[in-house]
Amino acid sequence: MQFRAIAKFIKKSPYKLRPLADVVRGKNAAFALDWLKVYPAQKRDFIKKVIESAVANAKDLNDLSAEQLYVSEIKVDQGPTYKYFKPGAQGRSIVLRKRQCHITVLLEEVKG
Repeated sequence: MQFRAIAKFIKKSPYKLRPLADVVRGKNAAFALDWLKVYPAQKRDFIKKVIESAVANAKDLNDLSAEQLYVSEIKVDQGPTYKYFKPGAQGRSIVLRKRQCHITVLLEEVKG
C-alpha cells in the first residue's frame, strides 16, 4: 500500500531541494529521516517534515513504523514564482525571482 504526503508553496527554490530528494529516493524511511537529521543545511527541514507526515499517515492508517517503509517516490516540482523589480545601474530595473516549490513523497511497505 502507498502512503502520500504533499507540501505546497514551500518558499525555497526547487533547484536547491532536488539534490536532497535524490539522496533519499529509494532509501528506507527511517534511514532517510536519520540522514536528514544530521545534514548540516537548514533546507533539510522541508523534506524531513514531509517524510515525517507520510510516516504518520502510514502509522495512522495501517500501524506501520518508519523501519517498514521506504521512499518509493519523491518529487520536488516548481511552484509559482514571485517576480519583482529592483533598481539597477544607470536607471535600469532588474527582475528578481522568488521561487517556490511543491514536495510530494510516496512511501511503500518493504516487501519481505
